[in-house]
Amino acid sequence: MSARFPVRLRRTAALAAVALLCAALTACASGEGARNLAVQDSDAAAAAVNFFSPMEKASPDADNTARTASDLTMAMAEEQLGLTMAYRTYTAEDYQDKTYDEVCLERVRSAKDDLYLLNADVIVALGAEGKLADLSGLGCAQNLREEVRAANTVDGKLVAIPQEVVAYGLFVNKDIFKECGLAVPSTPEEFLEACRVLKEKGYDTPVGANRWWLETFVFAQAYADLYNGGDIEAEVAALNAGEARYSDYMRPGFEFLKALIDRGYIDAEDALKSEAFEGAGEGDDFMAGKCPMVVAYWGAANTDTAYGNPSFTMEVVGFPSERGPMPVLSMTGYGVSAEAEHRDDALAVMDVILSDEALQLYAETNRVISPSKNVAVDCVEPLRPLNDLVQADTYVLASNAGMDVEQWGSVCLIVRDLLAGASVDECMAKLDALQDEATGK
Repeated sequence: MSARFPVRLRRTAALAAVALLCAALTACASGEGARNLAVQDSDAAAAAVNFFSPMEKASPDADNTARTASDLTMAMAEEQLGLTMAYRTYTAEDYQDKTYDEVCLERVRSAKDDLYLLNADVIVALGAEGKLADLSGLGCAQNLREEVRAANTVDGKLVAIPQEVVAYGLFVNKDIFKECGLAVPSTPEEFLEACRVLKEKGYDTPVGANRWWLETFVFAQAYADLYNGGDIEAEVAALNAGEARYSDYMRPGFEFLKALIDRGYIDAEDALKSEAFEGAGEGDDFMAGKCPMVVAYWGAANTDTAYGNPSFTMEVVGFPSERGPMPVLSMTGYGVSAEAEHRDDALAVMDVILSDEALQLYAETNRVISPSKNVAVDCVEPLRPLNDLVQADTYVLASNAGMDVEQWGSVCLIVRDLLAGASVDECMAKLDALQDEATGK
């Protein structure tokens, strides 16, 4: 399994994942020392597990649910195991031009810490090098959704486990669709027809877009069959051996995106330069009812700062595929250094923070999808269509550590080429080149 990744791909994957993890957060002070604010009050003789992550521990009065939820589970581990979680924090100032991914690769390879929060491409690289401990024997691992297990398995070993699964969907203004006499589309053909009608009705940009998330349309069509009835292990093995081509899987999705661009349903020029929630039709435009559809992740429906509490009827659905609406899931994961100084303690921490009890607490606090098949949390009403699909195990994965070619960052960059004017054939040639590099051809 190839552990080689172009620097530009690592940077993109790091930015995308850290932007998602750290939305509305501020990484405070940093350094190599322990960052757990409780350490100062702990018994100096207590065992410590060193945890490296993008953010330091939240202060007790922090109001960010994403961080406080994670910290609550870490506190469970401290209490149950009688040890201290020592936070070691990444900030760009400390590491200058190095991305979080690059720093994680260096630190895990030199066993500087015990426990890490890792992006998918780093999990692939370190898992292939044997630098991550096998987690398959942990009690918490027995409760994982099968697709989550597959997505974090490298060379037959489960090397990472997430605390949440991030679901991406299509946010739809149902009032606009009703006014235009349209049903929410399920297939690519229905989607294109809906866009045609919406444009005729005066909505110049039917789909709000930015430079990060359009690859979700590609993944939905590329992997709908693979993750919903396909032989995942056999098909991934064929891709890793070069016997099957990623370009064959992804061509229909790229052709679909090209049609959206050519027909003016997406503002490609604007999307290419826009950050998340800042593209034409996104953010304020969508909330003001000026754009019928946008792409975003699950949490955007939970917060007032994105698409929470709209003045219109909103519904979050899966992306169009020949199998119908398809949520696209991505995830980061916790991993333990195989050579960690406190390896056994770190593994014990994993078993606590990823137990069903901890994941239930995490999911209820963040109102997110759990990687455990035993944990379900009610969602806000607009998310119900997307949630129903996920709970029925109908979705595709945009990150899979078992695939030699990193998915999310790689496809994101190639979609940007498409936005910039590249042909579908040129995009497929780039995919083939990445696959050939990974297979050693």
